Amino acid sequence: MNVGFIGLGIMGRPMAGHLIDAGHTLYVHNRSKPAQDLLDKGAVDCGSSAEVARKADVIITMVPDTPDVEKVLFGKDGVAEGISSGKIVVDMSSISPVATKEFAARLKEKGADYLDAPVSGGEVGAKAASLTIMVGGADATFETVKPLFEKMGKNITLVGDVGAGQTAKVANQIIVALTIEAVAEGLVFASKAGADPAKVRQALMGGLATSRILEVHGERMIKRTFDPGFRIELHQKDLNLALQSARALGVSLPNTANAQELFNACVAHGGAKWDHSALVKALELMAGHDVA
Repeated sequence: MNVGFIGLGIMGRPMAGHLIDAGHTLYVHNRSKPAQDLLDKGAVDCGSSAEVARKADVIITMVPDTPDVEKVLFGKDGVAEGISSGKIVVDMSSISPVATKEFAARLKEKGADYLDAPVSGGEVGAKAASLTIMVGGADATFETVKPLFEKMGKNITLVGDVGAGQTAKVANQIIVALTIEAVAEGLVFASKAGADPAKVRQALMGGLATSRILEVHGERMIKRTFDPGFRIELHQKDLNLALQSARALGVSLPNTANAQELFNACVAHGGAKWDHSALVKALELMAGHDVA
């Protein structure tokens, strides 16, 4: 397949690399520095998103936020300027479900199909090709692109129509944030009470409290390894989507709002680019005690 990939950051670069390794012809565009390692493996560098859309049959976008996707798709030299009938746009960013439906409708007018396919698993999952991929769109379009998804992830689910993938990702980010907060509270409590937090974590890993977040992020909290990973500022963006959507739906998400405030406290102390496991630092400030 001739594949385009726009957005080659922490997540996008390894994801694109797996597609090259699988033998696909890859056309790439990055808004900042070019991905030299991908070019060395055979990727073709394009000067704009429009050029990617002209050359590729499936165009994948992986950028930070809703305005970034809109710019890549519909801005100057954007995908819409190079797209033609029969092509497929796959947005693997995490953005607004409402905007996703609008973007899909605008591209449909040009004859292009659209899938929203946000991912979970972070940098580790991107590098290991073990991402969870939540997809919204038509069955036939999904089946066409599924072989590409299988090179980047393991748990691949067609959730529903366009927008359903983004809705699933918002739900995922709610659960992840609240679980990080729960692990952080537990470790701060245990540490301040005088227990060894590493041994507490080890004990909890064998019980009902066990989780992937306790395993990975709990270790980060104890070892103080807060390089992303997944940046707090990006998780803030996802929780904003959750809270905005909740207001529109008339749904109360009190603990999501609380987790967002803890992220806000981290950002106020210079932590926008910390890994989201660093939420523990906000609780440590209030406790006057560091987990260590």
